[in-house]
Amino acid sequence: MLENQIKMPNTLILKAFLTLFVLLLTFAAPAVAGYPGNEKETTVRILTTEGTIRIKLYNETPRHRDNFIKLVKTGYYDSTLFHRVINEFMIQGGDPDSKHAAPGQPLGNGGPDYTIPAEFRPEKLFHKKGVLAAARNGDDVNPTRASSGSQFYIVEGKKYTEADLNNVEQRLLMQKKQELFLKLLNQPENAALKVKFFSFRQQQQTDSLMGIVKTMDPQVQTELLKTPPYKFSQEQRTIYETIGGSPHLDGGYTVFGEVIEGMDVVDKIAAAKTGQADRPIADIRILKMVIE
Repeated sequence: MLENQIKMPNTLILKAFLTLFVLLLTFAAPAVAGYPGNEKETTVRILTTEGTIRIKLYNETPRHRDNFIKLVKTGYYDSTLFHRVINEFMIQGGDPDSKHAAPGQPLGNGGPDYTIPAEFRPEKLFHKKGVLAAARNGDDVNPTRASSGSQFYIVEGKKYTEADLNNVEQRLLMQKKQELFLKLLNQPENAALKVKFFSFRQQQQTDSLMGIVKTMDPQVQTELLKTPPYKFSQEQRTIYETIGGSPHLDGGYTVFGEVIEGMDVVDKIAAAKTGQADRPIADIRILKMVIE
């Protein structure tokens, strides 16, 4: 449901883009002050086998806020696991299939039969350490980046240098160019190029693929001017350098809350020993969630 690296459409496309553009990099501290709205923010207490975490939900993302509140009130999350944990990245939970999961059972595909439209506010609500965000399926099957109906993650992250953040910005630019390229390739006027493209890909003709990328580059650049690539503000840079987070997820996943107490518990969970599919070897369970 959540990747810690940006996925590429195809190995040969990767080679073509890398050649044409730039090298793509393979993708208890208190929480930073939040971004209160005009209404009082809802707080939730998460009781886990490792301790208690308190979070507040942002009013700027009302669909995600209201959905989370609804699930908490119905006990949806009670007895579920933190089923995917990656140190210096995030801890993920919310899969109802994890309630009675056997050791080693694959998890991460459970949830209600609906998704939540993305509510991106990357200029204000970004992936600093301690934020709560919604997991989702990948862009290949979820081009609108709608969120999972129940699965969520809390960012553990790490600190970034100025050079690191410049590289992330470059990677986000790269991703944007790839998205625009594939979108343009599917337009009727590019039907002949699309046929050639997939033929060359099947035949693993990298040079020919790169030729099509070059041919379409003027169209990509024109579209790029309409939707400028994401860049970090000075505030974001300062937070990522001093507090930390996972900046490469900005603009791709909806952030809808943050930890206000118990970040040491998040750190402890993030450091847990894991096995296959990043599942903790010893179950880490959400005993109960309560609206305060």
